Amino acid sequence: MADDASGKSRGLFALAVVAVLLVAALVATNLYLLLREDRSAATENAEQAKNPERAKDPIFVRVDPFTVNLQGDRFANRLLYVGLSLQVGNRETQDFLREHMPQVRSRLLILHSSQTPESLATLEGKQSLVRGILAALAEPMANQQPELLIDDVLFTEFIVQ
Repeated sequence: MADDASGKSRGLFALAVVAVLLVAALVATNLYLLLREDRSAATENAEQAKNPERAKDPIFVRVDPFTVNLQGDRFANRLLYVGLSLQVGNRETQDFLREHMPQVRSRLLILHSSQTPESLATLEGKQSLVRGILAALAEPMANQQPELLIDDVLFTEFIVQ
């Protein structure tokens, strides 16, 4: 009888060990799946932050026209009168640029005043200026700045005198 009792005890002990192992395996599996879901959600959120949604229709931000002195001969005053619009990809970029328009205009004034009349007379010079504008506006303007989607620079007025 003693063997029967110890055999039953061993059987119950083995059954309890198996049950604990099964519960531990289920808990570990659930934790793994939850962590994996959290990581994929975090990755998806990071991807959305990197790739903000684009508007379906084009959005334009108008920059008021301005006049700057151009570089060149010290004795010949050459002026550039320019108006432009920025084509942006979403409303967030539009709102940010409007809110920070003094910084936008300052950067554009500095960039334009460093140009020469000769460079602005050519198509390549104007295309280089567009690349310069995009680069100048790519620099951060605020600590909490969204990713700016500036797609194009469109000149609406352009007079070199």
